[in-house]
Amino acid sequence: MKQAVYFFSLLLALFFLSSCAAVIDEKDDVIIANKKNVHTNLTKFLDTKKWDLLFPNRFHISKYPDSNFVRVTKKDFYNFNAFVTAAKMFPLFLGEGTDSSQKRELAAFLANMAHETSGGWDDAPGGFQQWGLYFVSEKGFPNESFLYADSSKKKWLPVSGKSYHGRGPMQLSWNYNYGQFSEAYFGDKQVLLNDPDLLLKDSVLCFASAIWFWVRDQYPKPSCHDLMVGQWEPTAKDIAGGRGIGFGTVVNVINGGLECGGNHSERTKYRYAFYQYFCNYFQIDQGPNAECSTQTPFGK
Repeated sequence: MKQAVYFFSLLLALFFLSSCAAVIDEKDDVIIANKKNVHTNLTKFLDTKKWDLLFPNRFHISKYPDSNFVRVTKKDFYNFNAFVTAAKMFPLFLGEGTDSSQKRELAAFLANMAHETSGGWDDAPGGFQQWGLYFVSEKGFPNESFLYADSSKKKWLPVSGKSYHGRGPMQLSWNYNYGQFSEAYFGDKQVLLNDPDLLLKDSVLCFASAIWFWVRDQYPKPSCHDLMVGQWEPTAKDIAGGRGIGFGTVVNVINGGLECGGNHSERTKYRYAFYQYFCNYFQIDQGPNAECSTQTPFGK
């Protein structure tokens, strides 16, 4: 009788766990909750009206004509509801710290997202800050001469003829990133390795790729999330390289080889300007280490 009760209890526990199941990548400390998760702090700070105000020229809804969209069905791909749905899958995203640190994290996330997908220029209508999320795919791609395919990554081998160029809000790039995100999201690395264009067909999947990149560590780099909420402790090497908590080190994680240190790209000023813009919107200061011009890139 005791064995029967124990067995029934075990089945009940397993049923409960499966109903609340999440895909857990213990190696990278990333949890993607199932779509039944009903909470995200994103909606504390943004709603559809504010989203439309911040991104009025996002992909395919700008009132300014673009030849790229001729004969393409008009669709609000980067819609706020898709962003919210994706955010609910990642409890870490905006899930730690005070309201102030969450606002700063959101400002940093939006700034990098806007910069990576910007269609603006210095004299763009409304200012270049109004032109984030204009592109869904890296300009100039697909390009048969460069497929962002690294065959040395044996665990995430590229599929012949597939291009792993930047797609989505954070411009997910390279086969090893597509493979790892696919494994986390679908439980199967081959889904996106076989068809990376799925990111351009599913708005929620597309936003999820950006948040996944944001919350996961990539040794020796910390996660962007940890940097913005103060959960990272720099090593002696990091301290020597000028890397500390803050937005500047987030830039270092994303594109430090080109944008940090003395020979940084001139375009980095736009990434900083986007961050200032969103911090101003949320009425929050930028916090420490807002730039990386004096930082050494990770790995050096």
